[in-house]
Amino acid sequence: MEQRQSFSSVWDALENTPAEATSMAMRSNLLIAIEQRVRSWQVTQAEAARRLGITQPRLNDLLRGRITNFSLDTLINLASQAGLRVRLDIAEAA
Repeated sequence: MEQRQSFSSVWDALENTPAEATSMAMRSNLLIAIEQRVRSWQVTQAEAARRLGITQPRLNDLLRGRITNFSLDTLINLASQAGLRVRLDIAEAA
């Protein structure tokens, strides 16, 4: 009989270490928040890119969810440019 594994998030299943999974989860959450903010502006991609201080092809990567193209630092900076406040919660590991 095949034994099934259970993971607390998709990133835990995909990444090699808990640290990598945490980084990807944080990047994913930031990318989604930025993407939603940009779409709420209802402006052209050129205008949205200008507001974020990035190129239009870079914005396209963000809107298409190409998470591997963005570091955590870059996403934090983009969130700030988008008028979002990023907060970090730290707790002991389970």
